[in-house]
Amino acid sequence: MTKTTEIERKFLVKNDSFKEKAISKERIVQAYLSTDPERTIRVRIKGNRAFLTIKGKTNHLGTTRFEWEKEIEIEEAEQLLPLCLLFPIEKERYLVEYKGFNYEVDVFFGNNEGLILAELELEDENQFFEKPDWLGDEVTGRKEYYNSFLSKIKRL
Repeated sequence: MTKTTEIERKFLVKNDSFKEKAISKERIVQAYLSTDPERTIRVRIKGNRAFLTIKGKTNHLGTTRFEWEKEIEIEEAEQLLPLCLLFPIEKERYLVEYKGFNYEVDVFFGNNEGLILAELELEDENQFFEKPDWLGDEVTGRKEYYNSFLSKIKRL
């Protein structure tokens, strides 16, 4: 079990040139048992591992929130997925290192086909980082780009 304070920034991605710099790629399927802004509860299968995650409310900037995560058996996650709300999120996550930082770049499929988002976890809200050229507009704090929101809509 892991409990932390998550500090992250989120960006749209301009193009797929990040793929040639990726050091890994994993398929992710996730869905939500709760999308209440005060507490989201997520079930995720990431590669050959599964997790149950509870996230608290974000701060006023949308950068920081409490996160509790516990690894569970894949069979348990598969049993929980049918209990989840609305549409599961399907994506491939690329890990891209750039100037000392790890960017998680999500290429969405299914209901969110065509959307590409990058997340960067920081140690401090004001920590400086240099943006790679494939990084687009910042969408940190914009609820329409939260995964819990993306699980509620069908873009197709």
